[in-house]
Amino acid sequence: MNTDPTLLAVLAHPDDESFGIGGTLAYYSRRGVKTYLICATRGEAGDVDENYLHGFQRIADRRESELRCAAEKLGLSGVFFLGYRDSGMAGSADNHHPKSLVGQPLEQVAAEIAVFIRKLQPQIVVTFDPIGGYRHPDHIAIHNATVEAFRIAGDVDFIDLEQQPAFKSQKLYFQTIPRGFLRFVVRMMRLFGRDPRKVGRNKDIDLSSIAEVDFPIHAIIDYRLVADIRDDASRCHASQAGGSLTGGIFGPLRRIFAAKELYMRAVPEPNGKVERDLFEGILTLPGLKRG
Repeated sequence: MNTDPTLLAVLAHPDDESFGIGGTLAYYSRRGVKTYLICATRGEAGDVDENYLHGFQRIADRRESELRCAAEKLGLSGVFFLGYRDSGMAGSADNHHPKSLVGQPLEQVAAEIAVFIRKLQPQIVVTFDPIGGYRHPDHIAIHNATVEAFRIAGDVDFIDLEQQPAFKSQKLYFQTIPRGFLRFVVRMMRLFGRDPRKVGRNKDIDLSSIAEVDFPIHAIIDYRLVADIRDDASRCHASQAGGSLTGGIFGPLRRIFAAKELYMRAVPEPNGKVERDLFEGILTLPGLKRG
């Protein structure tokens, strides 16, 4: 039985670990927690400027390299790929690739994640919220698979291919976007004549509708003390505009409004209290390590 404080993040693409929960991962790794990442794909469907492909044969190689750079900055203890293919946004041709994540049976993906849960024995498991943050099909698929994996990993009747013993993690959290900050961004976009319903390189993200979805908040992680580490990790994802998320006007605004990462708690049943530590009630962690 693992007695070391351990956190497992289950995400979909290279950059999800930095742009979404990078503050949390940096914060806990600096508090002595073993932080692991399962990444379902290598981001093959992402748009990459040709300038970023020098020295790389494929987009997937570039994206994986960026993830490993970020993992080192964040202090992750290990990164594991499931080996599926990026499905792209809803309605894209990538959805129909035979290895696309969204085309795989839920039970198959969940079983693979469950093996890692049994091996790593994390007390805490973290993944996307039910709409995958911004309704990306892969994010939603990984949310669903992780919920099922969390359940079956602790079920003695579930026999995985590696015959790992059952292990039940103690908490399952869903990271969700700060709605207050998102609504502020929507208002600012409209003020400057930009359409918040058509965001992203392909104008296929509707920030307005996402901002209207409210999820309950059961835990808040303030990562201001490690914000610089999170920003350094984000810069590793240069092909995905990592630098633009930490510089210019957006950087200071994010520090003011969004230097916290928000979580819904799925397991155990929330008790109405907002936690400031995902390990609350489980372990007492050492203080934050500087440097």
